[in-house]
Amino acid sequence: MSDLRLGEFVGSLDCGTTSVRFIVFDQYANIIAQHQLEFPQYYPAPGWHEHDADEIQQVSNECVAEACRKLEEAQWAKESIRVIGVTNQRETTVVWSRSTGRPLCRAIVWTDSRTKNIVAHFEKILAATGIEIETGQFRRGVDGVEALREITGLGLSTYFSAIKLRWMIDNDDDVKRAYEADNLLFGTVESWIAYNLTGGASGGIHVGEVTNASRTLLMNLRTLQWDDRLLKFFGFRPSILPKLVSSSEVYGHVASGPLKGVPIGALIGDQQGALVGNKCFGQGEAKCTYGTGAFLLFCTGDDIVKSSHGLLSTVAYQPGPGAAPVYAVEGSIGVAGAAIKWLRDSMGFIKSAEEINTLAVSVPDTGGVYFVPAFSGLLAPYWDPGAAGLLIGLSAYTTPAHIARATTEANAFQTRAILESMKLDSKTDLKHLKVDGGMTNGDVCMEVLADVGGFEVVRPEMRESTALGSALLAGASIHLFGWDSSDPRTFAQVNTKGSKTFIPRLSDKERKRRWLMWLCAVERSKGWEKGSDE
Repeated sequence: MSDLRLGEFVGSLDCGTTSVRFIVFDQYANIIAQHQLEFPQYYPAPGWHEHDADEIQQVSNECVAEACRKLEEAQWAKESIRVIGVTNQRETTVVWSRSTGRPLCRAIVWTDSRTKNIVAHFEKILAATGIEIETGQFRRGVDGVEALREITGLGLSTYFSAIKLRWMIDNDDDVKRAYEADNLLFGTVESWIAYNLTGGASGGIHVGEVTNASRTLLMNLRTLQWDDRLLKFFGFRPSILPKLVSSSEVYGHVASGPLKGVPIGALIGDQQGALVGNKCFGQGEAKCTYGTGAFLLFCTGDDIVKSSHGLLSTVAYQPGPGAAPVYAVEGSIGVAGAAIKWLRDSMGFIKSAEEINTLAVSVPDTGGVYFVPAFSGLLAPYWDPGAAGLLIGLSAYTTPAHIARATTEANAFQTRAILESMKLDSKTDLKHLKVDGGMTNGDVCMEVLADVGGFEVVRPEMRESTALGSALLAGASIHLFGWDSSDPRTFAQVNTKGSKTFIPRLSDKERKRRWLMWLCAVERSKGWEKGSDE
């Protein structure tokens, strides 16, 4: 170590849907070292999507170790990493044994839609017997769906963790036995990672962070506490739940490995992490992250904005223990980058994800083709679990290039659909949209987004915004670099190297024509699965 320099850096463990990366940042958001690995995806039945939680943890450990090795190759001591944060795929549901610390079954991923019948079951109960907000009692005559939305900011959907957890307890014998023996622990991915980083069954902490908890259907959006009415409604005992914590505080320390003893100072859901990483702290600022799915968050400050147009109310972040939370409205797109992977892996149209830009730009338009990538139904603002993927407008003229371009347009149309809803809810027009994520690397996708949306698209030079958000909150937890998550001005020098702005070039008339055609295609895709609304 005597030959290595000692600096001050922040580490971020970014546990996404298909890969994990560990990134080491300096105080200006320069990347000093990083390592990324993919982990297996399991699709045991149509509509099912699973992860092995042990594999996520193993890959996480490997990424940390390899990034630390690269840091030392760059002549920096690993002790330069003063604190780490964790950011994660949300809603993905993990259950493990209290006694052994081992997963009891595979995790059910946020995209999984096997639980449609459970959603329908609870919808019928809510329609017949609602939750009375003032008294907390269940009784007839109360609008149960609206009562649920009032408490959680969410509607009933296969998307959220409580529905997935209910399926696990009802359908997996190991999970059921553990639950009956009070040997079951539940958490989303940040909870599982924090548990293992701090020792697992040998003293690991069982905590859940509020932005992730706000996606479970079990947390009260106002009190930031688990809600007893919802536990009763879904049939869960409190002992399985993690202790709720803020987005920025020291929860514990890494128990082993190259970062042993380093404090864990941030936990945050990936999309909220990207909101922080894009420094969208002010009311009315918005970002969209394009990864496997796409997620658009619009900061509403201290206000919980109740959407009447298919969006979700959610916690953006909580700056520290006991601090007032910042809220957002969100629109979630189930399939964004996943559609490009489908073109690559299933259809064989491209050999790498980057090739979609070359293929799409080889034609001037889609040749009349529209693609609705509803592989697991449609999320915001449609919320139709019975919708099916649809390619329409095909003809003998259609080539893979047209389909590639239709895929980039599908991403843009889905984004516009959410922004149209946000405009109706907030009564304001969005002047520009900050973007990040893997899909934003290609200029073609961003040009199409600006053209279809009719707004400016702002792409920062350093686009690891999700990881950066957790790094900022982690640094703030120990006041590194003078960062303070309750004072956005302290982040003024972070990630200021520049950005690229994409300007709409399409005529208003052509933009409107394409938009109306997209809406027709969406209507054709809805309700494909018979009985999906029963």
